[in-house]
Amino acid sequence: MDLQLGGKVAFVTGASKGIGRAVAEDLAHEGADVVITARTAEPLEATAKEISAATGRSVVAMAGDMSVTAEVQRCVDATLARFGKIDILVTCAGSSPGGLLEDLTEDQWMSSLNLKFMGYVRSVRAVIPHMRERGEGSIVLVVGNDGLKPSYWEMTAGVANAADINFASSVAEQYGRYGVRINTVNPGPVNTGRWDTLEKAFARDKGVSQDRAHELANQSIPLRRICEPGEVAALVTFLASPRASFINGAHIPIDGAQRKAIMDQ
Repeated sequence: MDLQLGGKVAFVTGASKGIGRAVAEDLAHEGADVVITARTAEPLEATAKEISAATGRSVVAMAGDMSVTAEVQRCVDATLARFGKIDILVTCAGSSPGGLLEDLTEDQWMSSLNLKFMGYVRSVRAVIPHMRERGEGSIVLVVGNDGLKPSYWEMTAGVANAADINFASSVAEQYGRYGVRINTVNPGPVNTGRWDTLEKAFARDKGVSQDRAHELANQSIPLRRICEPGEVAALVTFLASPRASFINGAHIPIDGAQRKAIMDQ
């Protein structure tokens, strides 16, 4: 299927690794030019070179911290100066600590909300005026299924993700009339470095080995495995494309029908 992404310009946050990188790769393979952002320049630049070499598309590394409003605006402005437009925004930047309520600090709560929620708000606010003026644009927020299915061990992430989902619904209602679509993709466990870190943490909190923690994660999903980054990227790329032209304000889980809390044995 031709996703009609040839010549589009995409801005992807949190794209040096994991889901964000997989999304940038997919978009470039479909013919889009891509600006990728993350906080650390060196791995970001290496990622941009690798994707560009594999796809033949322009892939620009632009280091920036999505927890700082001025940094977000700087990256968006630089993208517009270079390409003249932003057709697609995909937000992947941000992670939240796992843990039980009694172990979480106020700083951990605020850090999670500042990056995983407000970072997304900042990114959308920065591109919306441009998309509204052009009368078109597609935004996909990579959120997380704990925003739809609360988990007591992932409260900081779940609260930020639930806020992202509410925010996206509001933006869809306000800006759909201007041709701007926004949707959320909500993965469960995904085979990334971040998941490995989370798995180690809940193994520690549960007092089990990491192998047992991984087994519990698999058992919480009827498909008996966790998701791969490319599977999330395929959904994101479709939603970002003109092929998804009537999908707006949707919140789509990609978690293999996960129902059981990972921490429960």
